[in-house]
Amino acid sequence: MKYNILTISREFGSGGRSIGRAVAERLGIPFYDRELVNKVAHETGFAQEYIAEAGEYAHVKSKFAFLLSVGHSAHMHGHTAPAEYIWATQSRVIKSLADQGPCVIVGRCADYILKDRADAFHAFIHAPKDARAERIVRLYGENSEKPIKRLDEKDSKRKIHYNHFTGQVWGMSQNYNISLDSEALGIDKCVDIIVSAMKGE
Repeated sequence: MKYNILTISREFGSGGRSIGRAVAERLGIPFYDRELVNKVAHETGFAQEYIAEAGEYAHVKSKFAFLLSVGHSAHMHGHTAPAEYIWATQSRVIKSLADQGPCVIVGRCADYILKDRADAFHAFIHAPKDARAERIVRLYGENSEKPIKRLDEKDSKRKIHYNHFTGQVWGMSQNYNISLDSEALGIDKCVDIIVSAMKGE
């Protein structure tokens, strides 16, 4: 079966974004990552930096704390942005982009939002912590926080957000068509595998 839509879910630092972009280039189809953030920001009227975080991460590291905070307003530039409003807008934008034609969409629970589309292929990219830690230092540089702690915090907040809005467990293999270890396989091989699957080869 040939697939038109690819969703990429990924652990922080696993190279999922790079893999998604390379797949889009190989297939000659649109790639939506920062572009998706911009569209949601435009529709909601909130800052792109705010949407980049609120659309994919819980703002706290505790599931209970996040549950208590959902429904409360986050003040931003004199406006309010309930988590549910951002989720609804983001879901609508993702479905609209998929309806427009073949594309690659990175993160933002797109795998769940498009789970009923028969032409959507869902990939999860992961890698060992030490490899991911090395990658984020190489790409983003050092800061006062240790790389492993940065990984754990990002993944934890992403996991809480995903679980709250989808009711699913982030990273569980049953939620995806394929799960790839980018360290064991390498970025290029991951791209090859996904492109082949998308083409139905």
